[in-house]
Amino acid sequence: MVYKFKLVSDEVSNFAREIEIDSENTFLQLRNVILDSVGYSKDELDSFFICDDDWTPHEEITLEDMGSDSDQDIWLMDDTPLSELIEDEGQKVVFMFDYETERSFFMELKEVIPGRSLVEPFCTLQRGKAPAQELEPEQPEKPAEKGKAALKDDLDIDFYGEDSFNDDELANFSDDLSLN
Repeated sequence: MVYKFKLVSDEVSNFAREIEIDSENTFLQLRNVILDSVGYSKDELDSFFICDDDWTPHEEITLEDMGSDSDQDIWLMDDTPLSELIEDEGQKVVFMFDYETERSFFMELKEVIPGRSLVEPFCTLQRGKAPAQELEPEQPEKPAEKGKAALKDDLDIDFYGEDSFNDDELANFSDDLSLN
């Protein structure tokens, strides 16, 4: 049986990929064909999440066992055939390719083709350019170029509405404190 998945991104509106893969292929094979189709390197950690119709994730399929102590099953990409967790057209899957910023592709099983098999998965449609695999680090905003005098003026802002204070007021304030 062959699965046909459609991938989209919430970062690039005209991006789409369609992948055909045998239902007995593993999630690792699906990962690799996705990464090849978008030109990403395969040296980053990523995961698939099986979702309900509202895109709420339920099962995670990871690249590596992270040694979790949870009671939940651990699904590894290399050991898990697609057919073990995916069966029905319309099934939603998230492929998180960037853990640090939680960037993902959103996938849907568009078609199940019975009576057909594939040795290797392949991308049948490539539309648009994929988002960058890694976001550029944000550069701190540079302050407007100002002369030293302008910068000094900015720092001499009067927050209380007076340009100076009366030394007698400060002395009276100190005297008031010492009375307590």
